Amino acid sequence: MVIGTRWFLSMLALCLWIFRNEGVGITGPSPNTTVNSTVSSSRPKVVKIGVLFTLDSIIGRSAKPAVMAAIEDINSNRSILPGIELQVIFHDTNCNGFLGTMEALQLMENDVVATIGPQSSSIAHVVSHVANELHVPLLSFAATDPTLSALQYPYFVRTTHSDYYQMYAIADFVEYFRWREVVAIFVDDDNGKNGISVLGDALSTKRAKISYKAALPLGANRSDVSDLLSEVNLMESRIYVLHVNPGSGLSIFRVAKQLGMMSNGYVWIATDWLPSVLDSSETPDTDTMNVLEGVVAFRNHIPDTDMKKSLITKLKRRKDKQTSSFNSYAFYAYDSVWLAAYALDIFLNEGGNISFSSDPRLHDNNGSTLHLESLRTFDSGPQYLQTILRTNFTGSSGRIGFDTDRNLIRPAYDILNIVGSGLRRIGYWSNHSSLSVVAPDISYAKSSNHSSKSTQQLYSVIWPGDAKTTPKGWVFPNNGKPLRIAVPNRVSYKELVAKDKSPTGVQGYCIDVFEAALNLLAYPVPRQYILYGNGERNPSYNDLVDQVAQNNFDAAVGDVTIVMNRTRFVDFTQPFMESGLVVVVPVKEEKSSPWSFLKPFTAQMWCVTGAFFLFVGTVVWILEHRLNHEFRGPPRKQLITVFWFSLSTMFFSHRENTVSALGRLVLIIWLFVVLIINSSYTASLTSILTVQQLSTQIEGIDSLISSSQPIGIQDGSFVKKYLTDELHIAESRIVTLKNMEAYIDALQRGPSNGGVVAVVDELPYIEILMANTECKFTTVGQEFTKSGWGFAFQRDSPLAVDMSTAILELSENGDLQRIHDKWLNKKECASNDADSNKLSLKSFWGLFLVCGITCFLALIVFFVRVFCQYTKFIPEHEEADEESQQPVRRRRRATKTPSFKELIVFVDKREAEIKEILRQKSRKRQRSKSLDDNSNSPI
Repeated sequence: MVIGTRWFLSMLALCLWIFRNEGVGITGPSPNTTVNSTVSSSRPKVVKIGVLFTLDSIIGRSAKPAVMAAIEDINSNRSILPGIELQVIFHDTNCNGFLGTMEALQLMENDVVATIGPQSSSIAHVVSHVANELHVPLLSFAATDPTLSALQYPYFVRTTHSDYYQMYAIADFVEYFRWREVVAIFVDDDNGKNGISVLGDALSTKRAKISYKAALPLGANRSDVSDLLSEVNLMESRIYVLHVNPGSGLSIFRVAKQLGMMSNGYVWIATDWLPSVLDSSETPDTDTMNVLEGVVAFRNHIPDTDMKKSLITKLKRRKDKQTSSFNSYAFYAYDSVWLAAYALDIFLNEGGNISFSSDPRLHDNNGSTLHLESLRTFDSGPQYLQTILRTNFTGSSGRIGFDTDRNLIRPAYDILNIVGSGLRRIGYWSNHSSLSVVAPDISYAKSSNHSSKSTQQLYSVIWPGDAKTTPKGWVFPNNGKPLRIAVPNRVSYKELVAKDKSPTGVQGYCIDVFEAALNLLAYPVPRQYILYGNGERNPSYNDLVDQVAQNNFDAAVGDVTIVMNRTRFVDFTQPFMESGLVVVVPVKEEKSSPWSFLKPFTAQMWCVTGAFFLFVGTVVWILEHRLNHEFRGPPRKQLITVFWFSLSTMFFSHRENTVSALGRLVLIIWLFVVLIINSSYTASLTSILTVQQLSTQIEGIDSLISSSQPIGIQDGSFVKKYLTDELHIAESRIVTLKNMEAYIDALQRGPSNGGVVAVVDELPYIEILMANTECKFTTVGQEFTKSGWGFAFQRDSPLAVDMSTAILELSENGDLQRIHDKWLNKKECASNDADSNKLSLKSFWGLFLVCGITCFLALIVFFVRVFCQYTKFIPEHEEADEESQQPVRRRRRATKTPSFKELIVFVDKREAEIKEILRQKSRKRQRSKSLDDNSNSPI
């Protein structure tokens, strides 16, 4: 029946299209020909408007009184369409596509200028073709199918909001609670299929998806519903989006209640059909509300204005009403009539005429009795359509106007939560502010465009089962299938993962971590471990990840490295083991040498250190010589004192005391330098005496790349692809090694004997290798990649998120480290590079610089003091000569410059002698001045 009806509708649309383009049995008139034209006066007395929807339906029972009220208000309003009576002609589509199409054709025979309806999206698809031919605008207040586009149906004007916006509102709601998969349950008609198709597109932009589409056939009975719900209950997702017709939706919830699908853990999201049902009754049935407990529904947002309240009061007073309350479609129907009236008034005021013409292409042929000649074209339909699209006013449903895509402006929805015996608003959605607790009217009034995710918010939700915590949105399927977990069947490093005779069949570090994380989950996870690989060689880990991506396994557990290429196909958990690539080479013990004590310092460092010992000793001698008797004596004794003092400071055993302030300052700085040098020397010598020396010249990845010798890698690892693709190492240099024994053999033989010069592998493997070989091998250079090991799950698997949280908890409570210590014994090996332990001048030049500057400053201060004393000492010396020589001889001596020998003699004098001479000089000057004063005074 459904197929036959659809075929008929399609054929009818095709025939109408043929009538327009070719005609039926006749030749079409020329563009300049007018045939059977009927023209009314410029201001007709009566204008007809058609109404086309199912009168006895949840939407129809609300819409009919609203249409009648609008007609009465318009006819009684003298400011609009003065002198014109607006008549309405009702045609009932009876919820039937075929009958609805016939009713539409009959309605068009009445020369209507516009049609309010249709209600059904399926009928709208067909009738829109008729409207296109007859130029009669369709003002549909209930057809929400997103595919009813103005581009395909130019005379279809939607006066409600498209399901396009509602589906994006649901997608934002799903993203808000971080769900990744939903199950869509819908009626298998145009409105249902096309709406769910948009939902899938909207979810994909949020990195979510529809995991299963459950289509209900038209007219499905209770058994059909039960079978379908039983099927979806076996699915993983517990988020159900119900997009059905108002007449059949409640029966689905009743069946779900019986199947236990309205309990804790389930989430039901209903589109605007559910509020339409509940709003149509002032006091919803208690049993129905109990069934719907915890359901979330979306309803077209109608601003709470005085106009809305006035209309509700008016509708409730009507005697011809068939419902106790009215849903949102009543307001859209009321405004649709006013839109037609406003546009018609403007159209007539602008000089438009209402005229209808018979199209000669539409007539009965070959004895047909369809009376197609009764369908006439509205001549001014294009002009009237444009007037409708540019009309803008405030109606009972809010702001009425159209954007460039002919969509009603300002789409918005109330988000409702059914709790107890009523509806509780938990927020709003609009394409301006997305999810918000602020009413869209206020949001649209603000200047900002769109809110960010951080500002989106909703009030708390009561979920099915009276649950207040947000459901995780998924469970393991109730189809008896455990989680299929692939485990690499390794032939080496079996501490990590290996085959076992236990009930699980596997064991190892990775398995223990996975099991510990599962134990932290709030739900059981049935699982089955499946070995991947033949056990003769390590499997390819890239192939293992591909098997998970291709749905052959649900997860992969083992030492699977998280690399970029793999993250494109699967989701990884939080890393449970840090990893990175390193270079491994063999080492040999360094033989002891009689001159090992010289190795801590470089030759340059030895030279500079020795020079500073002598330099500091000399500086201290200079500063102490004039004051300290321990630094005086014969030249030989003084030279020995300088050497002894310098070298004894190395061991802090110098016996000479320093008495000058400058000498003590220099000595303090120097002793600090000696302390640092001694400590560094001791540490370096200790390291050198126990160091292992490399048996090759490879010092890291750079020297390995520049060489041409073979490189070993682990079988099945991603390292080969990395070395060839990223580091551009020739594939011919790479040698695949099967197990740890092959590692040891290849490294010990070396490249000259058919082995390898080095092995490149991940650090955890190398730590196990070094621990098991007592540090016969070691790493050189630094880790040149940073990554980690994680568990791989199928794309968008919610289990990956929960497992990541569990791994973080294991890390925080210390269980992860305890599992590591149980399986992996890490042994520390000595450093691998003796040369790197040698201390060079660049490590200490700052100390030497500070010490040198201190010495120079002390010498400068010392010589400045000596010079000042010397300038005072010279006149005293000259006066002594003047007393014993003749006057001429005295004048010559006064002009003679002191010799260097005299300066040296002065410096060599003791400080006490100099001070005594200067005191005597001062007393002589005072006596001389006193005698001069007495001789010059009068007798």
